[in-house]
Amino acid sequence: MLPVPSDHIEPGLETVPLPTTPPRPRSQVWTEIVVCSGYPTQIVLGALLKDLGIAPLTTDGSLSATFVFALSLADTVVLISLASWLLIRNGERPRDVFLGRRSLSEEAVVGVLSVPFVVALVLALSLTIRAVVPFMRNVPVNPLEGMLGTQTGLLAFLFVVIVAGGLREELQRAFLLHRFRHDLGQAGMGLVITSLAFGLGHTLQGWDAAILTGALGATWGVLYLTRGSAVASIVSHSLFNSGELLRAFVR
Repeated sequence: MLPVPSDHIEPGLETVPLPTTPPRPRSQVWTEIVVCSGYPTQIVLGALLKDLGIAPLTTDGSLSATFVFALSLADTVVLISLASWLLIRNGERPRDVFLGRRSLSEEAVVGVLSVPFVVALVLALSLTIRAVVPFMRNVPVNPLEGMLGTQTGLLAFLFVVIVAGGLREELQRAFLLHRFRHDLGQAGMGLVITSLAFGLGHTLQGWDAAILTGALGATWGVLYLTRGSAVASIVSHSLFNSGELLRAFVR
């Protein structure tokens, strides 16, 4: 048999990509997903805040603004740092996963343009819940609205909902969806799981709020999966949160 020249490629083999890195164990991927889900970090940070003397409730039984603000901002720092470290540890670039390679200004415009759809979605779902399953509105007054109070409280809350809401939650969602799509090959499953977790994290505001936030999470998740960037979702989420906060303040 004649030797095969070194530059010869068998027919059909030229389309087979050579693996660059071996696939990671699924258990490791799932561990990262759970750790960055928001629940473990908030439980640990909440316990630390209580040890420092910052109670979650005031003497009258209402939510403590100090506790909520401290927990939200601390969790933002911890989660973003943790997700970034896990990406770098795996040889990935956080900027590519979080921001993608599109124009940031273009993505910001997409986020602004998505707000009317988001508002229409929330309005339609709210009317449907009231008409079909009114018992889901089991919390008449949102406990977070009691922390608005003065204009200073409003500005502090605006900062929190933009940083801890728009920024942290969307970067967190980007990391989780990236893991589901890139490491598990299950983007659809990731969208469902992250949306359900996002909704369940808001049950304090009522089951109707949990449904609405779950639907919003799915919307912003689809935006990330289709754009490959969290910028549009961050802008959309921040603007929506700010609008809802201002509406509650002037009501």
